[in-house]
Amino acid sequence: MSLIDPRAIIDPSARLADSVEVGPWSIIGPDVEIGEGTVIGPHVIVKGPTIIGRHNRIYQFSSVGEDTPDLKYKGEPTRLVIGDHNVIREGVTIHRGTVQDRNETTIGDHNLLMAYVHVGHDSVIGNHCILVNNTALAGHVHVGDWAILSGFTLVHQFCHIGAHSFSGMGTAIGKDVPAFVTVFGNPAEARSMNFEGMRRRGFSEEAMQALRRAYKAVYRKGLTVEEALGELAADAAQYPEVELFCDTIRRSTRGITR
Repeated sequence: MSLIDPRAIIDPSARLADSVEVGPWSIIGPDVEIGEGTVIGPHVIVKGPTIIGRHNRIYQFSSVGEDTPDLKYKGEPTRLVIGDHNVIREGVTIHRGTVQDRNETTIGDHNLLMAYVHVGHDSVIGNHCILVNNTALAGHVHVGDWAILSGFTLVHQFCHIGAHSFSGMGTAIGKDVPAFVTVFGNPAEARSMNFEGMRRRGFSEEAMQALRRAYKAVYRKGLTVEEALGELAADAAQYPEVELFCDTIRRSTRGITR
């Protein structure tokens, strides 16, 4: 029994592993590669150049690998790369990159993109991230591992969202979010750190206490960023978690959410 529904349209140049399933009325275009165990539901459009890894599940009405509407895009052969074990729910849109930036939109492994999420051109999503319904990433956005963006989160172009961070429902992010930080509101404001997420992932109590000190130094003591980072040098040398927090601040080009 074929795993590809006869009502699906598969371009002859597309390369699908033998175990790929494709539902009815889906369209797989040219320059598309799909790895073993991936399931493409009904009414899905996949446009290339796109590489989709192993054991992904893409639900109905999603548009994957479409051209970006960015006005500087002139039809160059940019691409989308999706890793393994991702779940892409109903109505998700993911655009390919532009030659003016990375030439590629990249999604890692073990991510959950819920209904109607949008991933703009040249964005990078790490591993184990959750983007809840109607979250929208503009172009050039980077999302670190284990980040959770709650429903209707909006992220401005070129923003970096740090690993293990969290945004509340309806948050509008216009500046970088350091690793572990929890933000809420429009415009986004830092409220705390994602300690609940850290506990679930097995972070030590000592590391979380060090991150509490780090948060207070940056957000509560009235210090400049440079002064706060200097105060945190000892903890950063001892705790990789604090070093990650500090590094996301040092690398920020848009300024951090305060």
